[in-house]
Amino acid sequence: MTSPSPHDRSRSEDEDDPVDKMISKTGCAELHYAVQECMAEKQDWRKCQPEVQNFKQCMMTFQKARIEQLRKGKSPSTETA
Repeated sequence: MTSPSPHDRSRSEDEDDPVDKMISKTGCAELHYAVQECMAEKQDWRKCQPEVQNFKQCMMTFQKARIEQLRKGKSPSTETA
């Protein structure tokens, strides 16, 4: 009986991608997908700069808000609505 290769990183269909999970928590998932679609279509990241810049701006906004939350001593998971 052979054991699975430690290098086999394939996932089942129902397993979430950790990167997708992380990005969706930022609120920037749509912009991330727009970058991916553009790069798949144009095959050149340099031709996708508007999409890249929009995603970058969204992520920077999220990071600034997160830093501010941490400074105030609040973690996003402990906030109440």
